[in-house]
Amino acid sequence: QLQLVESGGGLVQPGGSLRLSCAVSGFTLNYLAIGWFRQPPGKEREGVSCLSRNGVINYADSAKGRFTISGDNAKNTVYLQMNSLKPEDTALYYCAAVSTPSSSICTVFSHYDYWGQGTQVTVSS
Repeated sequence: QLQLVESGGGLVQPGGSLRLSCAVSGFTLNYLAIGWFRQPPGKEREGVSCLSRNGVINYADSAKGRFTISGDNAKNTVYLQMNSLKPEDTALYYCAAVSTPSSSICTVFSHYDYWGQGTQVTVSS
């Protein structure tokens, strides 16, 4: 059974940084596309970034230039480095996974089959 566990959230001041981790178990990261999503308080969930099996990366406009997604196949873990954080980045952050063909390119609008429980990020002074 594929499981995803997020960690690394917390309280940070505006302009600060956090690195979120998404640990994958029960399946090899090599065969998965991984997406990061977030749900701000009172709002709908939105895509942030995704990492395809072939290494192609996509970002939502809100994340471009500030967030970086990366994967470590040896650790079966995907990271989301978030810099220059703003109060509007406050949200519950989730990672999600889907098994895809090797040539498939992920988007933040793709369908994902497996979801983690989320990690809270709060940006406030």
